[in-house]
Amino acid sequence: MAQPDQIEIRGELTPNRPLDGLTWLRVGGPADWLFQPADREDLCAFMEQLDHDIRVFPMGVGSNLIVRDGGIRGVVVRLGRGFNQIDCDDGIVTAGAAALDSMVARKAAEAGLDLTFLRTIPGAIGGAVRMNAGCYGSYMADHLIEAEAVTRNGNVVHLTPEMLKFAYRSTKLPRGWVITSARLRARKADPDGLQARMASQLAKRDATQPTKERSAGSTFRNPAGFSSTGWADDTHELKAWKVIDDAGMRGAWLGGAQMSEKHSNFLLNANNATAAELEGLGELVRKKVYQNSGIELEWEIMRVGEPAPE
Repeated sequence: MAQPDQIEIRGELTPNRPLDGLTWLRVGGPADWLFQPADREDLCAFMEQLDHDIRVFPMGVGSNLIVRDGGIRGVVVRLGRGFNQIDCDDGIVTAGAAALDSMVARKAAEAGLDLTFLRTIPGAIGGAVRMNAGCYGSYMADHLIEAEAVTRNGNVVHLTPEMLKFAYRSTKLPRGWVITSARLRARKADPDGLQARMASQLAKRDATQPTKERSAGSTFRNPAGFSSTGWADDTHELKAWKVIDDAGMRGAWLGGAQMSEKHSNFLLNANNATAAELEGLGELVRKKVYQNSGIELEWEIMRVGEPAPE
């Protein structure tokens, strides 16, 4: 078993790498190591040789993540160009884990395949599988045929939906495993109709969400246990934004962190916030919601790493 810098790689390995520039919220201390593998074989060899006492944290594009101010101990694995291919064939879309959700939706639509629910979801396919991302009543669980992953021992495995145990905004992916690609089934449809639907979805998103601000998407899971459908008869009683509003926390501030005035389930880095301020405001919102309604909001944003040293 070897230390990261003792392993021969073809990708990039960077020690003490600040992570704030790699997350949408622009916060986070350094990773002990950032590994960007050249391809799957490079990743497998690295994982096989890496000392098993060293933690591995797979990181996508940082769209759903708070990295705490003290950073992450261990190796952060971030996939790049070797993992962003998108292929469409006979009702099946195969996408690398680093392929952006929005790009997969667009490429699929060009091929007459309906994965339009991915168009407005921030992030990449690996994270979408890991978190069972969903929108407009559709989830990754509805489309996944199988996901390919590299285990902590460097083995390649193929994971079915049953193996991943999909649930609302979660899976049972073992710790340290890195998803590398996914095969998705998609219904055939008219490309022009799919493009029009995505344009409508984007317009609605931009009208209702702070898309120009530094956020990480929805902060908390909906207490009802399902995502917004976007349909006219969708109910709001158990939506996270509604219980946050009822607790008087729309627009609330803590340091440089703010709950959005436009959509109260969006946590913003509004004025050079620290990770501690962002997480602290989120916890304050959870407390106020519980006091007001007895509902315990669950974080949808992942929070990882260590707090800043005293």
